[in-house]
Amino acid sequence: MRILQKPPDLDHILRELIQSDGANWITSNPVKPTDYKGRYLHWDELRLKPPPTGLNPKQHWLLTKIARNAIIKQLPFLDKNNQSFKYCIPDPAAEMLHQIDQNASGGIRMAEAITNEHTRNVYLINSLMEEAIHSSQLEGAVTTRKEAKQMLRQKRKPRAQGERMIFNNYAAMEFVREAKNDPLTPAMILELHRVVTRDTLSDPGSAGRLRLPNEQINVIDHQGQVLHNPPVSETLPKRLELLCNFANQEKYESFIHPVVKAILLHFILAYDHPFVDGNGRTARALFYWSMVRQGYWLAEFLSISQIIKQGPAKYGRAFLYTTTDDNDVTYFIMHQLKVIIRAIEQLYRYLERKTNELKSAAQLIEKTRLKNKLNHRQLAILDYALRHPAAQYQIKEHQTTHNIAYQTARTDLLKLAELGLLLKIKEGLSHVFVTPTDLKDRLTQEKVAE
Repeated sequence: MRILQKPPDLDHILRELIQSDGANWITSNPVKPTDYKGRYLHWDELRLKPPPTGLNPKQHWLLTKIARNAIIKQLPFLDKNNQSFKYCIPDPAAEMLHQIDQNASGGIRMAEAITNEHTRNVYLINSLMEEAIHSSQLEGAVTTRKEAKQMLRQKRKPRAQGERMIFNNYAAMEFVREAKNDPLTPAMILELHRVVTRDTLSDPGSAGRLRLPNEQINVIDHQGQVLHNPPVSETLPKRLELLCNFANQEKYESFIHPVVKAILLHFILAYDHPFVDGNGRTARALFYWSMVRQGYWLAEFLSISQIIKQGPAKYGRAFLYTTTDDNDVTYFIMHQLKVIIRAIEQLYRYLERKTNELKSAAQLIEKTRLKNKLNHRQLAILDYALRHPAAQYQIKEHQTTHNIAYQTARTDLLKLAELGLLLKIKEGLSHVFVTPTDLKDRLTQEKVAE
């Protein structure tokens, strides 16, 4: 990652501005915390933009910082040099928070697919899988989505390190779902880390415990450049306790929006880097826990890691912007708000596509004698089979996908086989179900095997 240009000294710029009679410009031409496009720019970016008339880039930066400091709020967290973290909510952030409130906590766009108890589970399971896969791939897991989903649906044991990371991340997402009503404790964070890193560390004893004094680590990029030196290990127990107190607190001296709170938990755990490995995955899982705990139930269906993975450098820069500009976490907050909104939009596109696909399968069957004989799970299988003729189906995989009992999954597939819509083939000690090459003809023909 390119080395950032650190912001210039504000006192020096202020003296220059006063000497040049620029102080009058401050009151007559105020600058906002963001630029005209609503971007919360770091000095590294702002210095390259055309400044307002009459100002040079450094003076523009000073006025921008004055505008930000007018709305800044202090946080109860300190960096390793005992300097406070802070943040503000400029207008573009407030607008994004309003959008998330509308769409992620039971608002106006709730799709029927995820409010319907019959179809909710399949979308939830798929979302958990997507986040597990992409969060692991962000940390270097090498495996395809197809292989990873097959492993999770069939509940087979991981065969390689990358699969193990994904398997663990899936377990971690289930862990935070089950713990959503529990207060956050250091023990819970340690257990979450243990789940995330099980059988993936060079020292298995490092799972579920904080860094030791001889385990001081650095965060480096792919070129070996040091991006972050976390706090020393001796301070971690108190820092973790403070994080938990903040997570569990319901009222603060000044209001903290619930989504901002979840993002702050993500950031602070990543900053503290309390573990030898798995910090990013643990931090993102903690974000989900906080969102769902605070009533943003749609967060269970979102994959923020899938969005982050599309621009990992932006994720890293948002963190570095904070640590190089007076611990202003607004940079990270703005980035994550955009990620959440994109994840919501992606979810709705996915739900719309899946709903239309299911309707297509239902419409195909509507005029046959199969009408009213198939449930929504069987329709989903047939729709997938029509689009993926080489696909195979197993009872355990179908069970996991829809979060149903084994016997229910078995009955679904056997019924499709009895109707001639799937072929049952013995494979070893079990059976697999495959798609007949003439499935579409079988669906539309007048007589279907009873």
